[in-house]
This record gives sequence, structure tokens and C-alpha cells, in this order.
Amino acid sequence: MYIEYKGGDGLVGTARIGRVKFSKSGKSVHYCGKTFETLSGDGFKSNYFDVETGEHYWISGCRKDGRDALYSTTAEIDEDVLNEYWEEIRGMPQNSHISSIKVMSKY
Repeated sequence: MYIEYKGGDGLVGTARIGRVKFSKSGKSVHYCGKTFETLSGDGFKSNYFDVETGEHYWISGCRKDGRDALYSTTAEIDEDVLNEYWEEIRGMPQNSHISSIKVMSKY
């Protein structure tokens, strides 16, 4: 999944591409020791919040065209999903050594 922090100005934040786990209900997402719950459409440029800190995040599936961000930013790709991201999602196995990318905006 694509995970982008929306703190600070709420528009552009640090981002990661990594493997998440969903709760049985699908309303919570777990990633790197953090639990995120859905904002149910009530967020400004965000769709989840960290239950411990209240900080907002944009979490979405990765896109084949790489336009995962709401606004362009840089994303780090977790090592355990590096090959899967480049081979299965992006269809670019030649890039499987690249772990930091410029993520383009959807707009």
C-alpha cells in the first residue's frame, strides 16, 4: 500500500510503500507498529488517522502508473515489498533495485 503522512500543512508529507495488514472489519490498517482507522470520508486530503497520535494519513493501493500521491512527493519502498512492487504492480522488474522514488500526483 501507499502510505503518506498528512501532518504539518496537510497536503504533502513523507511517504512509504509497504505491506499493511487489515483488521477483520477492514476499518483498521496496521503498518510498522501503528494502527490506522478510517476517517470515513471526514478527512481533508486524508482517509485514515493514527489511533495513537491522531495524525492523518493517505493510504491507498499502489497504482501501475505510479501516480499514488495526491501531490507529488518522494516515497521510500520497504525492502520486503521491493520486488513485488516493481515486478507485479509496476511491471518494471529492471527497477527492482530502486528503493526511493518520486511519486507523481493523481491530478
